[in-house]
Amino acid sequence: MKKSLPIILGLSFALLACKTDKKTETTHQTQELSILDKVAHAHGFNEFKNVKEIAFTFNVDRDSSHFERSWVWNTLTNDIKAISQNDTVTYNRKDMDSTATKINGGFINDKYWLMAPFNLVWDKKNITYDHLNDVPAPISKNPMQKLTIVYGNEGGYTPGDAYDFYFGEDYIIKEWIFRKSNQEEPSLVTTWEKYVDINGLKISEMHQKEDGSFKLYFTNIKITSKNP
Repeated sequence: MKKSLPIILGLSFALLACKTDKKTETTHQTQELSILDKVAHAHGFNEFKNVKEIAFTFNVDRDSSHFERSWVWNTLTNDIKAISQNDTVTYNRKDMDSTATKINGGFINDKYWLMAPFNLVWDKKNITYDHLNDVPAPISKNPMQKLTIVYGNEGGYTPGDAYDFYFGEDYIIKEWIFRKSNQEEPSLVTTWEKYVDINGLKISEMHQKEDGSFKLYFTNIKITSKNP
């Protein structure tokens, strides 16, 4: 009888392990994604882990004026190449002097326009949010879901700013409002349109005001995977 004891104990532990694994699996399956995660994932957030480098040109047409600057971002090393009409500067975001810090403010702005849905996850610890259904979108007036996020008052380049995202059942952003310092009146209202799918990342190439007097758009987008 003593010889069989380890076998019985072994079976007991095995049964216990099976029960524990099953419970863990069930919990994982029923865990609901937050609205922040749902919007980010709809735009391909899960594919970002496979990205090695992102290059893009940020363009703004305001009335008769045009502005542009280009960036190359190595997502693995955080090396940035900033390319303007007058100069090309390379820096690493982990070790920035005063000049790089100033240039990096432009990178943060331009990257945010390019990948704002992903920032819903990246910035999760620094924002509060509210989610509503059936709210008229500011430009189309179509009923959409509305996600409002407000950044904390400390840290970052624009603390305290707020954004209202508008999207349908697919969680793909169609319009948004930027409200500086969380003021009630909109600072800027634009569309999110002309989506492209590049290596699984869904990018809106065009953002414009309702009257067309302001257009912010991206050209020369190139996303390189770790394993091309």
